[in-house]
Amino acid sequence: MAHAVFDISGKRAFVTGSGSGIGLGIAEGFLEAGAAVVLHSQSDRAVKEAQRLQEQGFDAKAVTGNLADAAEAEAVFGRALAALGGEVDILVNCAGTQYRAAALEFPLEKFDEVMDVNLRTVFLLSKLAAENMMPRGGGKIINIASMQSFFGIPGTPAYAASKGAVAQLTKALGSEWMSRGIQVNALAPGWIATKLAKAVVEDEARTREIMSRLPAGRWGVPADFRGPAIFLASAASDYLSGVILPVDGGYLAR
Repeated sequence: MAHAVFDISGKRAFVTGSGSGIGLGIAEGFLEAGAAVVLHSQSDRAVKEAQRLQEQGFDAKAVTGNLADAAEAEAVFGRALAALGGEVDILVNCAGTQYRAAALEFPLEKFDEVMDVNLRTVFLLSKLAAENMMPRGGGKIINIASMQSFFGIPGTPAYAASKGAVAQLTKALGSEWMSRGIQVNALAPGWIATKLAKAVVEDEARTREIMSRLPAGRWGVPADFRGPAIFLASAASDYLSGVILPVDGGYLAR
């Protein structure tokens, strides 16, 4: 039996970008730990995953919507809140997007799109969640940062800018809201085999370069985020706020 300090049973969580990949891995971990979870995706992928999880006996629901649009993002949060009975204890801002191009060829509209989804929406949903959490004494907000919160990679200027900003936003909100009972922290994925990293996974030369520095010796998988996410969602992390926690197989240590 898990130690009580890690217990999130009965908690209500909303995980954006959880139709697949890291978000789905986190949602599944929360459900297995006894939480009620609303999944989200832009397509109907989250709906299908929620149905699968319901069939396994979990308290899973789903909402869909485009988080790049502020009005729609607010509406999506409202639907998720309603599905949770009007209260949210845990918000995971996992939805994200990527566009790859050399900086001199990077379209401005694509830069704006990446920043809107990866940063502006994180701020908006965090505000909405905090407003719901504060009257009840607090809650947990978990953002998804990146290795590019620490260093930049050529060909991804918008993604690097957005994830660097997510790290700083996490620190700012973590500092401001901890006195109100809300801990805001972030997980920083390393080299994880998801759809977002497909171009890198399929690049044999880049893969060899990464593996030569990666102590774990393998690509990360979404299940690697279950434990760290539960830690940040539980009372075990009550004295942490503004922390950027790498989940990177030791990559930053070398």
